[in-house]
Amino acid sequence: MDKINYAEIEKHIRGILLALGDDPDREGLRETPARVAKMYGEVFEGMNYTNAEIAEMFSKSFEDGFSHSENDIVVVKNIEVFSYCEHHLALMYDMKVTVAYIPKGKVLGLSKIARIADMAAKRLQLQERLGADIAEIIQLASDSEDVAVFIEANHSCMTARGIKKPSAKTVTSTLRGRFETDDDLRNRLYFQIKH
Repeated sequence: MDKINYAEIEKHIRGILLALGDDPDREGLRETPARVAKMYGEVFEGMNYTNAEIAEMFSKSFEDGFSHSENDIVVVKNIEVFSYCEHHLALMYDMKVTVAYIPKGKVLGLSKIARIADMAAKRLQLQERLGADIAEIIQLASDSEDVAVFIEANHSCMTARGIKKPSAKTVTSTLRGRFETDDDLRNRLYFQIKH
């Protein structure tokens, strides 16, 4: 169910154009409110769903059918996503997400992990919350408590405005289950993702 109100977005974008001192009826801007509303429908699609609903959408898994240790780690590195910061509605870009989990009798399809990261990013976000959302969704979809999420990104609110530091990157980590409590397991994970 699409919760996004396209007509309201168009109305407010038109108001922003007027507030900026431009003419929303001129040739180049006439269709801009509708285009922005359509774009927002795409880039904020994740706002239509709860974490539990996203987990259900992408929980297709495979019975692993192989003998594994309780310390086996599945890692998907460098999933490229983008999001928008809720403080300035500014783009968070060159965002790379790494997700790790320890399977508990089933494994998620690898594309499902990427889809989960992408859908969670399609919301007004904070990078820290995005990591927590992805971790929660992976936990729900995989039935594993042992999940880690690492995110590295540029924030246009730092690179294009304000302090204007284009080389500044923000790095966050979210650790759940044994990744949070088991130092040896966490060190193995850090080694694995760096190589």
